[in-house]
Amino acid sequence: MADNFHDILYEIINGLQDGILGTLKIQKLGKAESEETLRKDPEPMTTLARRRAERKKDEVQHKKKEPKIIQRIVLCCAWNGGISLMSILLFNHLLLPVVQLIIAGIFGGSGSNSVWNWIGPILSWTFSALWILPIFVLSKVVNSLWYQDIADAAYFQYRGKPKQFNISSLIADISFSVLLQALFLIQGTLFMFLPIPAVGQIIGHIHMALLYSLYAFEYKWLNMGWEVHKRLSHIENCWPYFFGFGLPMAVLTSLHPSVVISGCIFSILFPVFIISANEASEPKRICSFPLKVFAPVVALSNAIFRRATVGSTNISSGQSKPGVPPTGKPRKRVGISQYSQECS
Repeated sequence: MADNFHDILYEIINGLQDGILGTLKIQKLGKAESEETLRKDPEPMTTLARRRAERKKDEVQHKKKEPKIIQRIVLCCAWNGGISLMSILLFNHLLLPVVQLIIAGIFGGSGSNSVWNWIGPILSWTFSALWILPIFVLSKVVNSLWYQDIADAAYFQYRGKPKQFNISSLIADISFSVLLQALFLIQGTLFMFLPIPAVGQIIGHIHMALLYSLYAFEYKWLNMGWEVHKRLSHIENCWPYFFGFGLPMAVLTSLHPSVVISGCIFSILFPVFIISANEASEPKRICSFPLKVFAPVVALSNAIFRRATVGSTNISSGQSKPGVPPTGKPRKRVGISQYSQECS
């Protein structure tokens, strides 16, 4: 049965609701953490009970040392909003105008314009090189660690212990996923430069909304043991819901032309949407026409990984022909490309 406009709109609104209202679960998490901290055991009466109580105290102290969800969210907001974003806004809207006024007061008239034309860019380049670039790189590393702590803690509280991955499989899965997401980001950005502005903006926002949903839900799906092909096919099959879920972030991060400021806005919002993704009621109804937006980047990622695998095999074995071992038998290709064949 084909989906009509009403069904698609309903799923979009449902995803939008889960994305926004899921942020209210932060208060629930804070209460649960405080109740766990205040919970006390009765005073032990026997030696055995006393020993058990001592072990429980050690476990409680260890849990108190573990990072809390609320603490990590506050740190993300303070770092990305208070340090990164605020420093950029103060520099652009306070420091530069003050310096320009000082130059105008010293040189006056047309002379101040010529002096500002070369002093202004020098100040901006110096600030970008000595402050924005290091902070931006450091933020990527720090935020990734904090995001993982938030996702693991939220998943454990909502669903229990996550499933264990084989280390090699996990590294391969994450490597392929990172490459695919980077290519998908490029694909969505290219659509924004289409000659028809309205169409390009709409397609670009659809790409960004689905990508942000993939970012937010991927933590939960990895803990559930989902491989990359299952994650992508789920988004493509239920694209109206995930478009609605990621739409707020796609809109808010596109309001400012600066990539750095948009990145700061994303970093502030993203921890909240991780919690929303853990609490969201994902759709069980599959759309009758899946949106195969990941198919081009899946094929390209497969080609890149296949070429990299063959190249590394040739270097290690010293062969001139790709994929042929010294015995002359064709080498079996093992790689991430198997994960995404169901999506292409």
